[in-house]
Amino acid sequence: MSPELKIENKESRIKPSGYWLIAILISLLGAICFSTKAIFVKLAYRDSDVDSVTLLALRMLFSLPFFLSTAFFSSRKNSNVKFTNKQWLYVAIIGCLGYYISSYLDFAGLRYVSAGIERLILFIYPTFVVLISALWFKEPIKKIQIAALLITYAGLLIAFVGEVQINLTGNNFYFGSLCILLCAVTYAIYIAGSGKLIPVIGSVKFNSYAMSFACAGVLLHFYLSNKNSLFELPSIVYLYALGMAIISTVVPSYLVAISLNRIGANNTAIIASIGPVSTILQAWYFLGEHVSLWQWLGTIFILCGVLMISWKGSSKRGA
Repeated sequence: MSPELKIENKESRIKPSGYWLIAILISLLGAICFSTKAIFVKLAYRDSDVDSVTLLALRMLFSLPFFLSTAFFSSRKNSNVKFTNKQWLYVAIIGCLGYYISSYLDFAGLRYVSAGIERLILFIYPTFVVLISALWFKEPIKKIQIAALLITYAGLLIAFVGEVQINLTGNNFYFGSLCILLCAVTYAIYIAGSGKLIPVIGSVKFNSYAMSFACAGVLLHFYLSNKNSLFELPSIVYLYALGMAIISTVVPSYLVAISLNRIGANNTAIIASIGPVSTILQAWYFLGEHVSLWQWLGTIFILCGVLMISWKGSSKRGA
């Protein structure tokens, strides 16, 4: 990483009262909004025969105008600082890793593994974030973060214990699992890398340009690999894609960017572990899926892990 992306450690700076709590709420809301993506996808698959690549392309097509407009206005501010060539490169790479390549790998893996296996593999990404931050950026791993990680992952395992059924006799099971694992790695790189870029270039500007690059990558992929049209689909597909673009993409991407700027990559990743539980609860409410006692117990564990991060920030100092 370039020296110009290095930032001063602000651990010793005392944050104003309520700063950490607001940051926690922003991070939680971002994670919950992101978790609605699965609901929109399930509804679209239930009510139409749209394929995953087309649905992903529609999501990015509806999202792109929002990101381009905010990128334009953020660049016209008097306080705007122009990107260096290296920063342009970093933003493009990190954006495509986080929301193009990760999404593609996720959809590819889901062809061969169950949703339960996908969730368990995917949501080990906070561990990768902590490790990347420690190995690449030389950030120490705090005891409270280790404890929070252990509790949240215990909650995830408990929440999905009744759902996961591994079928090793299925074709390409290992290939699908590898795709999901790589998805977790690429998204972790996005979280860790953006946690360093955002304090330098600003959360709104970073998110606008990074997501614009990701949208362009997805749409280019669609047009190079798919002969179908994006403009001859059932109206219900456009409705779900629009909801997914606004609620599950645009709004949470900015919330997560703000959270990264306020509390750092490690804590944002740990708090995002609430996402799978949020998906379970939304599936129960919107899709009528059964929620087991194990899933409720897992929810309690994950909330405890999130509260530990909140306690750390409010009682000591911000990240």
